[in-house]
Amino acid sequence: MKKILQKVMGLSRSEEIKRLLSNFMSLSVLQAFTYVLPLLTMPYLVRVLGTEKFGLIMFAQAFLMFFNILVDFGFNLSATREVAVHRDDKKKLTEIFSAVMTIKALLLLLSFIILSIIIFSFKRFSADWALYYLTFLWVIGQALFPVWYFQGLERMRYITIVNITSKVIFTILIFVVIQVQSDYIYVPLINGFGFIVGGGISLWVMSKVFNQSFHLFPFSIIRKYFMDSAQYFLSRVSLAIYTSSNAFALGVFTNNTMVGYYAIAEKLYQALQQIYQPIVQVLYPYIAKHKNIILYKKLFKLLGVLNVLGIIFLYFAGAYIFDFLFTESIGSESLHVFHILLAAALVVVPSILLGYPFLGALGLAKYANLSVVYGSIFHLIGLIVLVLSNRINIYSVALMVLATESLVFGSRVYWIWQKNLWQKQ
Repeated sequence: MKKILQKVMGLSRSEEIKRLLSNFMSLSVLQAFTYVLPLLTMPYLVRVLGTEKFGLIMFAQAFLMFFNILVDFGFNLSATREVAVHRDDKKKLTEIFSAVMTIKALLLLLSFIILSIIIFSFKRFSADWALYYLTFLWVIGQALFPVWYFQGLERMRYITIVNITSKVIFTILIFVVIQVQSDYIYVPLINGFGFIVGGGISLWVMSKVFNQSFHLFPFSIIRKYFMDSAQYFLSRVSLAIYTSSNAFALGVFTNNTMVGYYAIAEKLYQALQQIYQPIVQVLYPYIAKHKNIILYKKLFKLLGVLNVLGIIFLYFAGAYIFDFLFTESIGSESLHVFHILLAAALVVVPSILLGYPFLGALGLAKYANLSVVYGSIFHLIGLIVLVLSNRINIYSVALMVLATESLVFGSRVYWIWQKNLWQKQ
């Protein structure tokens, strides 16, 4: 494997190769468990809970995703970059960690207040208030989990072990606890505590292994990190408009059953995207620090070919996969949506690779963010048109995803061409 990396990636320093390989393997295993385990439980939950209750759970997750993005506030991108740049400065690392965790705590409090106001102001939410509060545990767990810290240090092995262990335990609990339809309320409880336990253990590892401590810093320092991450937050909010908003819009303007059909296809589509995330997460801090464009271009071409081959396989094998996992009626509805989303995957994977691992790492995050903002505006207008024309359904929403992702990809290609970035060495 080491020789392959030297040949394909153009790396010569053995320590550098070892670190990149270790991080890639850790992230690959973590991503596999993060998305394979839910795919294992999804058919079981659909069968036991029914499409309507499963759709309700997916609607709650889509709704709480907006709070998750608010609490993250783009720190998974901005703080990762800061930690990568200052990894050898212990004092600076303490400042970064303390400021980010302080901001996250304040945003958690704000999110809880906003969530409570929404729940008790609208019948659509108050009818299932317990479900939304339990799903909020997931937001708390994500806030505690400092993936950005370990990613910036390029030391992913530690949280990989913690994350996998907690996910396996709580996946087993899904099969043990969820036995009848009325048990649906325990799904967010189990998932939420899984994230909280994983986050708590990760913070303990930071304290014991990396001797990382927390200190209170002046408001001016907190404000600086808050403002620095604002552009990344705008990008994440924009991204949510054409990702999480789809299931949310279907839940508001159709019904939970339609959300269930759409969510099944969307989960498989997202799992396909996440296959490439370990490489994206390893490349981002590395390219940001070393500006190795030759390495990036080789990987981009290789992953582009693998993506096309994977999509072709899934298109023809999709019917067999859905027949195996779901009943005929559920599989038929979701399969058509999945085929549309596969077409979107043709552009979304290269689009992701051109984003932060390339534009962002080269100091041009503004253009990566702008492409997402333009895409979100386009997508939001499209959803409004579908609602007003009474044409919103699982197929029209999937087609909107295809159109939006194509626009985002085209925007990034245009800016890379305009800045002549592809020709740099």
